[in-house]
Amino acid sequence: MRHSWIAMIGGWLLCVAAARAQQVIYRSEDSLKVETLLREQGAKGPEACRPLDFAARLKGTPYVAATLETDSMERLVVNLRQLDCTTLVENAVALSLAARDGRPSFAAFCRWLERIRYMDGCRKGYASRNHYFSEWISSNERAGIVREIKGKQSGGYEPFRNVQRLDLHYMSKHPERYLLLKNNPAEVARIRKNEEKVSGQTVRYIPAYLLKGGRKELACVEDGDILAIVTRKDGLDTSHLGLAYWKGNRLYLLHASSIHKKVVVEPVPLYEYMQKHPSQLGVRLVRVL
Repeated sequence: MRHSWIAMIGGWLLCVAAARAQQVIYRSEDSLKVETLLREQGAKGPEACRPLDFAARLKGTPYVAATLETDSMERLVVNLRQLDCTTLVENAVALSLAARDGRPSFAAFCRWLERIRYMDGCRKGYASRNHYFSEWISSNERAGIVREIKGKQSGGYEPFRNVQRLDLHYMSKHPERYLLLKNNPAEVARIRKNEEKVSGQTVRYIPAYLLKGGRKELACVEDGDILAIVTRKDGLDTSHLGLAYWKGNRLYLLHASSIHKKVVVEPVPLYEYMQKHPSQLGVRLVRVL
């Protein structure tokens, strides 16, 4: 009887594992890439397992938008073959967190990716994804994964001089631009409720003109910090993401670029890059803990 009970529990656990596996979309190349990155970076020691180090290993990966929009069911998508600005950041962060686990693995990577991608780590449909980066920051701050930097530097210098009042409504006003919102008023309503929870809050950011400074003026920015570019576009909070990359005394952006069609370190410093994009107002600064 006891053996039957053990067999029953074992069978149930296998069913749960199989059901969970069906909720992850990936190819063998993706799992192999994750395992290889974790093994090779881990062999170099903890100091080589930062988001920036993993993102640098992904340079050259083709830029492809909307890789998370697969079908009507919201499943965890793992795709290291094609990246956009958000998925580059998410994958780099998830890799660095998985590398800290006692036994880093593809399964550990998937757990971390799900935790950071969805509100409070709970995947409950399309609307539970952190679509706006303000949601992403808040969710991951509550989980103790990141901290938004927004105060004075040592010495009293204040680079976070500008304030953005959040008024999020882009997705709910333009559902036709999103595969899983088209002809789905119930899901649009859930998105709108999420937007309303965040709207009205104010956030501080470094204005674009101050990004001309060097390491002394921008001492608050460390290699690998997430740079969320604040936008003036109606209904949005940020329009692009990347990782801080210092070269000498100039700050650059490592990002998945729609212009260069791949993951690159932008050839010009961040200040010069932003001068080419008038809708970009400055950057919010987020650090993985």
